[in-house]
Amino acid sequence: ISDSLYSGRWFRTFNVIDDFNRESLAIEIDSSLPTTRVIRVLERIAAYRGYPRQIRQDNGPEFIAHTLELWAKEHGVKLEFIKPGTPTQNAYIERFNRTYRNEVLDCYLFNSLSEVREITDDWMIDYNYERPHESLNDLPPKIYEQQLTWNYSIWICSNFGRVTAQQLKEPLDELNITNRLKKLIVIMSDLGYQATLIDETNNKPYTLMKPITVSTTS
Repeated sequence: ISDSLYSGRWFRTFNVIDDFNRESLAIEIDSSLPTTRVIRVLERIAAYRGYPRQIRQDNGPEFIAHTLELWAKEHGVKLEFIKPGTPTQNAYIERFNRTYRNEVLDCYLFNSLSEVREITDDWMIDYNYERPHESLNDLPPKIYEQQLTWNYSIWICSNFGRVTAQQLKEPLDELNITNRLKKLIVIMSDLGYQATLIDETNNKPYTLMKPITVSTTS
């Protein structure tokens, strides 16, 4: 997004949200936001959330740069570009950008970039922790995420009984659980190893929607 200070000096914002819970992950503000700055923001997010499987973006020059392509390849991130002239293919961020403009950029006369950043940071806290979203059961993004986080255990068992367990706590996500199980399960047909995912909130087994296939080497 582009806007200007009261003095007429232009600035830009680089906005990042999580499609899952609509959380605002970053709003970077400066007079120039080249690809190296974009990567710095993405690394900052990855430091506490991990690298995403996919990033959906438009065809701006900072996004189509070879440097970003190399960064994505290095970290196993798929870059999904929307078709030029079709912002509806990235509807979540477009709606977020419109809300941010209506409630922040169009509501203030900014004297400095630091003022833009300060007001934006306050707005992000309200947006993530206080603002209800109809698509999230009328919950704010962070509260919605917390309600979908539950404690569970993965037990790897054999014919000789339960042999190991690992306590986990992370957002309920079918693929996430499946990938974690793939890393933990060791199939040994002679011992008949099996895995059971136990929901700690009600002590009931959780059944994966899809069977797990694990390849092993001796």
